[in-house]
Amino acid sequence: MWLGLGLIAIVATIINLYMYGTGKNYKLAMTMGLSFTALTLVAQYSTVSDWVKAEDWSALIDVVPTMETALWVLTIISILLNITPILLELKNKK
Repeated sequence: MWLGLGLIAIVATIINLYMYGTGKNYKLAMTMGLSFTALTLVAQYSTVSDWVKAEDWSALIDVVPTMETALWVLTIISILLNITPILLELKNKK
C-alpha cells in the first residue's frame, strides 16, 4: 500500500511543479502531494506495526533502520519540492 501511495505522491509533486511552470493554479496538486506523502508515512508505519504484532523481528531488524533514513530524506525532499512554487512566488514579489 505504501509504495502505491508514494508513487501517487511523486506524480502529484511533478504535476505541482509542472502546473507552476505553466502558470496554472498549482495549489491543489501541492496539497495532494503533501497529503499523499503523509498517507505514505502512515501506511509504512502500519506495515511496521503489523510486523511487531506478528513478532517478525528479522523483518524489523532488516528493514526499519534503512526505511527510517529513506522516509526522513524522501519526506524532506517532498516538502521542499511541494513548497518550492510558494517560495518562488514570494521571491518574485519582492
